[in-house]
Amino acid sequence: MLSASTNAQTVEFKDGPVIMGFGKNAPVSTHTVPNDTVFKVAFDVGSTSDNKDEVNRKFNSLARFINMHVAAGVKKENIQLALVVHGKATLDLLDHTHYKQKFAYDNPNKPLLLALMANNVRVILCGQSAVAYNVEASQIVAGAEVELSAMTAHALLQQNGYTVNPF
Repeated sequence: MLSASTNAQTVEFKDGPVIMGFGKNAPVSTHTVPNDTVFKVAFDVGSTSDNKDEVNRKFNSLARFINMHVAAGVKKENIQLALVVHGKATLDLLDHTHYKQKFAYDNPNKPLLLALMANNVRVILCGQSAVAYNVEASQIVAGAEVELSAMTAHALLQQNGYTVNPF
C-alpha cells in the first residue's frame, strides 16, 4: 500500500471531463459506484474563502462531484445536484457588478456557478440570508434562485429525493 505522500506524488489530479477548470479529481481504480447510479444530492454551503478573490472551495466540490463520477462511468444525466447557499457564502453569489462594489474585483465564483448551472445544478440562495446581507435577487448571478430559507430549500429538496452531502 502506498503512503499518502507517495500517492500524492504519483497521482495527478485533473479537471474535467465535464466542467473544465474546476473540480479536480483523481481516478480510483477500486471504486464501487455502478454506472447506472442516480445521484440527487444537496450541498449546504454557509462559509466562504478568507480571500475574496478565490473560488469558494465548497462550490468547487460540486464540480468535483460531477467530474469524478462522470470520469468513473456514471451518466451525466444521472447526476442532479443542488447548491444551497446561506450565511457568509451569500455574497459569493453576487454578479460581477455588485461583487466589485463590495470587494473591488469581479466575482471569482461566477464562472464556476455558470458552469454548474449549465450542468443541471440548482443554485439556491437562502432568502433569510439575502435579507440579512441586503442582497436583492436581481444582484445575484443569473440563473440562481432565492428560496424562503435554506431550511425550506433543504426540506423541499428532501421531499424530492435529495440527500444532503455531509462535506
